Amino acid sequence: MKQYLLSVHYVDGAEPPSPEQMQDMYRDVETFNQKLRDNGSWVFGCGLHEPSSATVVQMRDGEFLMTDGPFAEAKEHLGGFWVVKAPDLDGALAWARQATVACQGPVEVRPLQDESEV
Repeated sequence: MKQYLLSVHYVDGAEPPSPEQMQDMYRDVETFNQKLRDNGSWVFGCGLHEPSSATVVQMRDGEFLMTDGPFAEAKEHLGGFWVVKAPDLDGALAWARQATVACQGPVEVRPLQDESEV
């Protein structure tokens, strides 16, 4: 089976969910995670801290430069992700439909390169 990245995106400045909505989202995401595990499609998943917690590491003129993140200045940022196994893109999109409901945010689907593509 191929592996796919399901990335969850959030928009800066959007009204944050209430504590009750957050609890519902946590519950729904854990239910979704268990479906992935039960199906044998779970590889890995997690949420991320705010973009302001990031540190960007890059090489410039032979020196490492570290700066406070995020790397990209954007209104949208990555809030979390799953890596799932699916037989094909349609299977990954079926998981993404369930993921977007559980996390209440847009979910981008991208195939991971396998060893034969590197």
